Amino acid sequence: MNIVIAGLGIIGGSIAKALKKYTDHRLIGINRSRAPIDKALECGAIDQAGDREALRTADMLFLGTYPDASVEFVKDNAPYINKSCIVVDTCGIKSDICPRMNALAEEYGFTFVGFHPMAGKEKNGFDASDADLFLGASSIIIPGKAPDEAVNTLANLTRKIGFGRVVFTTPEEHDRMIAFTSQLPHVLACAYVFSPQCPNHKGFSAGSYRDVSRVANINAELWSELFIENKEPLALEIQTLIDNLTEIKSGIEKGDRRELAELLHRAKVIKEELGE
Repeated sequence: MNIVIAGLGIIGGSIAKALKKYTDHRLIGINRSRAPIDKALECGAIDQAGDREALRTADMLFLGTYPDASVEFVKDNAPYINKSCIVVDTCGIKSDICPRMNALAEEYGFTFVGFHPMAGKEKNGFDASDADLFLGASSIIIPGKAPDEAVNTLANLTRKIGFGRVVFTTPEEHDRMIAFTSQLPHVLACAYVFSPQCPNHKGFSAGSYRDVSRVANINAELWSELFIENKEPLALEIQTLIDNLTEIKSGIEKGDRRELAELLHRAKVIKEELGE
């Protein structure tokens, strides 16, 4: 296939590197700034730099940009997109972006499939991209209105570049689950490092501090957009966390060791039963 990747940050760059390493498709890169294109050409992650004209012969288009930027890119370039092209977003929220992309697909005749690669790092940009970023990760696919052939093409391609599990879901279920598994931990990490004790942690911290604080090294512009576009599911998860923290705090304040031990044991059982 001729595959165009628009946006060569950590996700777009990793997709390019993985496709180059594990497949023999032809890769064309598009990026707003020139530096990532030059780096991608130099390391062989893409075969050539492209522009909107490259979309005319694209069999697949990956959008490696922020949600609103992905929609705007498709809007601006829709007349150039090959009608047989499978357009794939990589955004971390779906209820907002999928309806807009489906509408554009219907208007201009291409196929849209939603995709969320469940992998990443604390660092961003093409320099952080990695051909093996997706090894063993979950590939979440939102088929929407796309034909089975297009959905299967994407699913098989993600398996070839290392994804260990393919999950098919709806935009709504995706966003509910991502609020819990991805967005809430980032909220928690940020709130955690706001503590006035954080600057003094050195010499007193080990694995627990690193585990909880790791994702506070956050891309503020991206995650603030993701949080707001998924505000209802995320706000519900934050409130649930607050309620649970309040219950534990109450047990501590009352000095009720039995009540507190029961709460902590319940958490242990839940974690052990999940097995991961």
